[in-house]
Amino acid sequence: MAESVLQRFLRYVAIDTQSDANSETFPSAAKQLELLQLLANELRAMGIPDMQMDEHGYVMARIAANVPAPLPPPIGFIAHVDTSPDMPGCGVQPKIVENYDGYDIVLNSEKNIELSPVVFPELLEYVGHTLITTDGATLLGADDKAGIAEIMCAAEHIVSHPELKHGDICIAFTPDEEIGRGVDHFDVKKFGATYAYTVDGGGLGELEYENFNAASAQVRIQGKNIHPGYAKNKMVNALQVGMEFNGLLPNVERPEHTEGYEGFFHLVHMEGEVEKATMQYLIRDHSYEIFVERKNLIQGCAHVLNAKYGEGTVCVDLKDQYYNMRVQVEAHFHIVELAMRAMEQAGVKPLVHPIRGGTDGSRLSYMNLPCPNIFTGGHNFHGKYEFISLQAMEKAVAVILNIASLFAEDVKE
Repeated sequence: MAESVLQRFLRYVAIDTQSDANSETFPSAAKQLELLQLLANELRAMGIPDMQMDEHGYVMARIAANVPAPLPPPIGFIAHVDTSPDMPGCGVQPKIVENYDGYDIVLNSEKNIELSPVVFPELLEYVGHTLITTDGATLLGADDKAGIAEIMCAAEHIVSHPELKHGDICIAFTPDEEIGRGVDHFDVKKFGATYAYTVDGGGLGELEYENFNAASAQVRIQGKNIHPGYAKNKMVNALQVGMEFNGLLPNVERPEHTEGYEGFFHLVHMEGEVEKATMQYLIRDHSYEIFVERKNLIQGCAHVLNAKYGEGTVCVDLKDQYYNMRVQVEAHFHIVELAMRAMEQAGVKPLVHPIRGGTDGSRLSYMNLPCPNIFTGGHNFHGKYEFISLQAMEKAVAVILNIASLFAEDVKE
């Protein structure tokens, strides 16, 4: 008997796979290999002979076409096993809320943590659905273990239902997507797909083919620590300079004040003392031109403060992380249109909008593998308010199957 998407999902989220941005290994945390090995074993148990797990932990499998020539282009489905370092991912205890009634969901009564449609109005889109939530202590891990469960259910269905006609189906599971390293060692040629879809999106119907241009900035501040009783005109307090640096950035251009195509500066970490301080920023924008302007502004803030406090007081190290995949995908826009058709066939209204983030697909699109992103059904990723709809997960499985069959039908026509 085929395993349900819920059964798979609950089994996968029980495995701690949190990635570690401070690690220099790949995967960044060896515990990710536990889930990767499990997935390799499950694919093998399905009877998929063309399956391998390489030295980097990538799991790749291919389900051979069952249609005559001319064959459709091989298509891929990709999801990542790691969960975000932003919130604990160990000891996940999901709660299942059947027939959601539109009211507040108590996640943790002792700590008075509730999932409320007043704060999260998207909950009301799922009245009558079965919801899976956290217990208020960890993230859920739907990003992207929901995508994994959906791909695995679709793969099992394809293998066990030869009447579903399809070309070559390529499957991949990757580590370390959450820290931007997910495809550092990904072999596109070995994967074998001409086009692919990351199953790593959010709410029901989401379809994305454009994302942020992204960079990180590490700001290092060198102060001068003088006895505070005798510090006049001598002390340079690195912490104060850091606050001044942050104050030079537009305060309305922060994540909590932006939406849609609006970019931002995001201060994610700050530490130090009078003598030295460091600050870490994320820089994001959909427009490449504005993205460049944002990086220039960060550098400009350093120049202003160095002119005030002395050269070398503030140093900025900028690193580009990924780029907007739109320019790469638009040249193959039929794969977006086909995904829209697949959703409509499943009774899902496509909701096309930009990703306010990035996926493995954004980098893969620049590696000659155009890779839009389709929904998993989840919301509020990376935190204790994360939830997902079971019915949306089931729709995601149907969309994957429809994409596979539509590629074959298009060639036949």
